[in-house]
Amino acid sequence: MKGYFGIGVEGVSKAMNVGTLFRTAHAFGASFVFTVRAQYDRRAGGHADTSDTPRSVPTYHFAGLEDFRLPLGCRLVGVEITDDAIELPSFRHPRQAAYILGSEREGLSADIQSRCDYVVRIPTAFSVNLGVAAALIMYDRMLSLGRHAPRPVAEGAPTEAIPLPVFGDPVYKRKQRARQRAQAKT
Repeated sequence: MKGYFGIGVEGVSKAMNVGTLFRTAHAFGASFVFTVRAQYDRRAGGHADTSDTPRSVPTYHFAGLEDFRLPLGCRLVGVEITDDAIELPSFRHPRQAAYILGSEREGLSADIQSRCDYVVRIPTAFSVNLGVAAALIMYDRMLSLGRHAPRPVAEGAPTEAIPLPVFGDPVYKRKQRARQRAQAKT
């Protein structure tokens, strides 16, 4: 899968939720994880994060919004239940993205939402657990950006293999420029 993603939380106080999110992010291949204004106790979160994500994945803890930084070109995607949020099944994930989820009680702050390039919502009847929401976001990203065999028309496993990528002949820049100059003269 091309690109990268990171995922984090804002204002969360339950270390087990953060630990679950970090472990799931590690399993889905996150490039980094982060917290913003969170009271995260790594030892307590480690009870849920049995893969010890901070030892394997870059982990950032930002004290406040003024300290919050993302890589250049990285799009910030908020996950929140709002009227104007894009429903997840209709959302095209950016290749370079950081997803942020809010605290258990208040959700994402208005300040973070204003910094988001996109805000998405999971179309459920009511709010789900933070770790579950994060897993759904990462799973949807993997489905939409990954290479998988096509789904069968009938129920069951795919009947077709993943098609092999087709690259074509190599392009040599000198030859390409020489052809372009020759065409320009005619």
